[in-house]
Amino acid sequence: MANANSFNGVKIFSTTLARDREQMGEKITGWIKENPGIEIVDRTVTQSSDKEFHCLSITLFYRNK
Repeated sequence: MANANSFNGVKIFSTTLARDREQMGEKITGWIKENPGIEIVDRTVTQSSDKEFHCLSITLFYRNK
């Protein structure tokens, strides 16, 4: 039996632009709806910054249903 968190795919959403960060949730939801044959098993949210840029990355780990 497979581990509950086992995965066979990764999708990364990443942006440094404020307006794209505001729309990231809708973009992720759209991608999930376009891929009904997958099950999200884990995710990570990463934020990094320097003097000028703030980068937000959301990584989805998934497996085929």
